[in-house]
Amino acid sequence: MPLATEKGQVTDWPGYIGASVGLLILIALVYWLMRQGWNWRRTTQSDLPAPAAAPADPGAALLAAAGRYHGTTTAGNWLDRVVAHGLGTRSLTELTLTERGLLARRPGAADLWVPAADLAGARLDSGIAGKVVPSGLLVVGWRLGGRGLESGFRLDAADEHEAWIEAVGALVTRTKTTKTEEAAT
Repeated sequence: MPLATEKGQVTDWPGYIGASVGLLILIALVYWLMRQGWNWRRTTQSDLPAPAAAPADPGAALLAAAGRYHGTTTAGNWLDRVVAHGLGTRSLTELTLTERGLLARRPGAADLWVPAADLAGARLDSGIAGKVVPSGLLVVGWRLGGRGLESGFRLDAADEHEAWIEAVGALVTRTKTTKTEEAAT
C-alpha cells in the first residue's frame, strides 16, 4: 500500500513550479499578442472618420427592437472587422429606424447613428466577423467616409428580421428618390 501513496506525491517541486510559471508566461504572451493585433487593426483603420453623433431627436420610430450588436465589417468582407471608433465592440442594443436614419443605442459603448442618406440596404446573413448564427443576423449596409461598411445585429425577436430588411430597403429607396428629385430641380 505505501507504493500507491508515493506515486501521488510531487517529488520534483522545482520542475513543477517551473512548468507552471512557463505556462502562465505563455498565456500572458498570447493575450499580449492578441491585444497588439487589436491595436494594430485600430491603427490601420485610423483614416476612417468617426460616425456621426446621434441627434437629440432622431425622429419618430418606424421600427424599434432590442437585440445585440455584433460588430461592423468592411462591405463584402464579413471577416474584416472594423475596430476604429468602438465599432468592433459587441454590446446589447436598442435598434430604432426612423425617417432620418438608424440609431443603435448601445449601453457601455458609443451609440451608432447612421443617417438615412448613408444607408445602403439590409439583408439576412449567417455570419459577421466572430459570430456565426445559422438562423440569421440582420446585416445593415452603410457608408462612412466613402467606405462601405456592414453592421450585424441579432434581434431578440428573430422573426422581425424580414420586416427590418423591407423597412430599411424602403427608406433607402425613398432617400435616393428624394436626392434625385432635389438634383433635378
